[in-house]
Amino acid sequence: MRSRYSAFARREIDYLLATHPEPDVPEQQRRRSLERSCRQTRWLGLTVLSVSGGGPRDLEGTVQFEARYRGGVLRETSLFRRRDGAGNGPWLYVGALKLED
Repeated sequence: MRSRYSAFARREIDYLLATHPEPDVPEQQRRRSLERSCRQTRWLGLTVLSVSGGGPRDLEGTVQFEARYRGGVLRETSLFRRRDGAGNGPWLYVGALKLED
């Protein structure tokens, strides 16, 4: 979670694409969307509220967080899984389980 937040704040589009596979969406479309989002958003800080799973032997985990940006706060519970279900694979962002107001 922290690495993806940092990538958003630093506009590291390649890392964001690599850690959130979306096979049904063309990469150029995803890239343009991320570039636009990163240009428009000034991130101010991240607070991890809770973590479930995600340990060295886990294949899945969730993170509840608040990410502050100029103009508001994004509150989300995110699902992460290891690439290809491999116990030593990198963590990938699967998606939001819950967005909060």
